[in-house]
Order: sequence, then structure tokens, then C-alpha cells
Amino acid sequence: MKSNVTIRNIQDYLWQGSSPNYIDDDTSRRMWWCAIEIIQKEFLIDNHQNVGIWVASPLPVINEKQYLRQFAGWLWAPEGFPYFNYDYAGYLPHDGSKRDLENNECFTKYKILKLSPEDGYEPFLMIITQTFQCILTISGEKNKKTLIMRSDEQSLRKVIQLIDTKMRFNNPEEADNFKTYLNSLGNLKINYEFSQNFWPTLSSKLAGFIPSINFQTSEKISSNKSLEISEAKLLEAISHEVRTPLATIRTLISSTLKKYNMDQTIRNRLKEIDNECTEQIDRFGLIFNAAELVSGESSPPQQLASIDLGDILQKLLPFWVNQLKRRGISLRVEIPDDLPKVLSNSEKLELMLRGLIDKNTRGLKEGSLLILELRPAGQKIKLQLRLQKKDKISRDSVSYQVGSDIGPVLNWDPQTGSLQLSQSAMQKLLASLGGHITNRRDTGLTVFFPISPGN
Repeated sequence: MKSNVTIRNIQDYLWQGSSPNYIDDDTSRRMWWCAIEIIQKEFLIDNHQNVGIWVASPLPVINEKQYLRQFAGWLWAPEGFPYFNYDYAGYLPHDGSKRDLENNECFTKYKILKLSPEDGYEPFLMIITQTFQCILTISGEKNKKTLIMRSDEQSLRKVIQLIDTKMRFNNPEEADNFKTYLNSLGNLKINYEFSQNFWPTLSSKLAGFIPSINFQTSEKISSNKSLEISEAKLLEAISHEVRTPLATIRTLISSTLKKYNMDQTIRNRLKEIDNECTEQIDRFGLIFNAAELVSGESSPPQQLASIDLGDILQKLLPFWVNQLKRRGISLRVEIPDDLPKVLSNSEKLELMLRGLIDKNTRGLKEGSLLILELRPAGQKIKLQLRLQKKDKISRDSVSYQVGSDIGPVLNWDPQTGSLQLSQSAMQKLLASLGGHITNRRDTGLTVFFPISPGN
């Protein structure tokens, strides 16, 4: 028996009393992304106490791993999730679709419930901790949308009651779990600071998306900086639009491989396509991160932690071997035992290193050997890339920065049409992760990381 309560009912209730300031679909998505980002990075970060709950539909819009790990979650998703319809993928956070959801270590940390057609597909999210509560949704017809946020006690009580009723009809066991987790939070304290600051903060964030206009300025540096920021924001949008369909292709391939029997040759070809999509998602993920740094939209620098760089390289080794094998390039990795740990950000550094290898091996001839070495160098750890060509005994430097820069982020090789991060963008990204890059013709590409104190 189906519940007579639907997600659409809940959205209709929240819509009551809202001011009818309608926006088009694209604007609603931009506002949704911004709202999700500021909730997680500016408000929730100081008000989660490592415990909380979230309920969402039709996609798990929370993308910060710490909340996915620590919070109990319930997701009403369409049949076949995570192979969701592309039409609704746009309501994922713009920096959260980097990986196939099935490969996400947090994928199994929340309960997936079946979304019925009566629920609709407009995005809905409720987050509750002891000192932070927020209900966020979009309601309305095509190109006549309204972004709704509620954090008052009356709305919270009503929506919790509706969600409990909906679960009770179709998933009574999860209804009990939902009630248990909610009761474990104790007495909730309404966060009035959030309710007062949410809309001004969202407005400020959205205003930052609009390119600066300088009237009668004589300062060339300021003008150039504004142009760089505008270009970077465009790249952020493009990289998102590229990664979203690629992620959809990957999920469709994964579904096809699981559901159907097929000839091994066809299966292998689908896996090759999946690998190519993964590489491009990683490439444009790096481009997005670099564009964020240039535009100033990246989150405040996170405190660097002590990590084992050798372990990260060993983890990435199978990926690199497969990647380079398709290009006819061999890889040799030399990592001494008992190397001291370095200061960096493991998650972002892993993505950066993937891109570093990709960037410096494009255009290499088949039969080449890439040598990756990790060595101590005073108070730093040196990571070095060197190339040994098939027809030469001598070691040559890794080719770097072929082509010309187009804007502050990208470098374009007119011979191959390949787009890669510019040297300055690469340096900025590595600097944000504690690294320092050098490139000398006689030594190849070298990156230095500071040794963690206490080693």
C-alpha cells in the first residue's frame, strides 16, 4: 500500500506563504548549487557535532564526505538509482559529481527508498543536527521555479511528521530507525543565526558569479584580473557540463555490464569506454579546481595533514599502468622504504597526481618508459618524473608545456588539439596542496612536498 503523503505534498506545504518570485530552470539550478555549498561549507561545518540526519529526493545532494560518513541518511530515489535520468542530474552539486556514486565509499552509508511517480522529481533536502536545521527545496512548473528554505520550528515539526507518515506506510522499519536517530539528537536548538544569514549569504555568493564591470578604469592589472575571473567562471560551468554527461555514460555502462550477458569483446570495449570517461572526468575535475582558484570561488584552504605519499602512489599505480598501457607506454615506480610523511591533502592530491601523469604523458611515443621516483631531499620529499625513449639510452626530461596558454587556466597544443592545465595553474593547484613544482630540461618534472613535523 502506498502512502498518501508524497514529496510533492511536502513541497506544496513548504510553498504556502512563499513569495512568488519565479525563476527559470537554469537559474534555479545555480541557486540550488550555491545553497547546498554555503549550507555545507559555511553553516553546517560549525554545527554538526559529528552527528545528524538528512533526508533527500531524488538525488543525494550532500557531497561533503564528513557528513555522509557521520550522518544517518534516507534517500527517495527513482527506480534504477544511481542510474538516474540525466534531466535531473543538474541538481547535483557542481563539485560533487566527480565519481560514479557506486564507487563512492559513502554510497552504502544511507538507506535508499523507492521514489514513486507521484513524488515528482523536484529536489528536496532536510538536514537536522542538534544546533542546525534546514529544509531546502525547489517547487514550481518548468521555468517558473521557486527556491524555498525553511528552518522555523513549525515547518520542521510538520515536515518531520509528513516524512514519518510517508515512511510508516511503505518502510515501517526505516520509520522506526528515522525516529530513533531523531530522538538521539535530543532537544533541538533552532539556529536563528542561520535563518537570518542564509539569504544574504546566498545573494552574495550569486553576485560573485556576475563578471565585474569597470567604468573608466586606468588600472590595467585590475582589468586583466576581472577578465581572468570571468574566463575562469566560464570554465567552471563548461567543466561541469562536460563531466555530467560523462558520469551518466559511466553509470549506463556499469548498468549494462551488470544486467546483460554479452560477448567478451563487447564487454572489453565497454570497459575501455568507461576508462576513457573516467580519465576525462578527472581531467575536467582538475580544470574546475584550477578555475576555482583563479576566480577565488574555491573554499578556504584546508589545514594540511600528515600523509604517506608512497601509499598514495602505490594506490594509484594500477590505474596509471592501465592508463599508460593503452598508449603503449611503460611505467616504472621507485619508492624507497620508510620515507617520512609529508604535509598535504590526500583526497585532492590523489586527483592532482592523476592529472599530473596524464598531462605529462600525452603525446609521448609508443614504447617510451616513464620513470616516477620518490626521494628525500633535505626537509622535503622529491617526486620526479623522467622519460626514457625507446630509441635512446640517455634519459630525457618529460615534455612539458607544449603549445600556448589560452587564458589563466588552460594550455592548448595546436598540433593535437589537446587542452591541458597551464603551468601557472598547475603550480597554483600544487601550492594549495603544499607542493612546489620545478621544471628544468636536464632534470625533468620535479615536485617537492614538505616533510610533516615529528618525522
